Amino acid sequence: MDEKVKKSQMARLGRIEGQVRGVARMIEEERYCIDVLTQIRAVRAALDKVEQEVLGNHLQHCVAHALHAGSERERQTKIDELLEVLDSRRR
Repeated sequence: MDEKVKKSQMARLGRIEGQVRGVARMIEEERYCIDVLTQIRAVRAALDKVEQEVLGNHLQHCVAHALHAGSERERQTKIDELLEVLDSRRR
């Protein structure tokens, strides 16, 4: 993973970790359900952003390398991995 992307993602994940702790506190304090749900949606959106960036990095580096310099087997493996990840996301 590109070092700049890695640093950005680690910072983002740290913020998400804080958000999750905040949601736990809200539940512990029996806060209004809609407020809790709103925060849960915010955590999911933040995780989706991390996922998109990691996927983009994977496509630009790992998949691009397999397509240009890899063997037929390596190319097929990368394609199969992506299809599996994308399919599991729809479930």
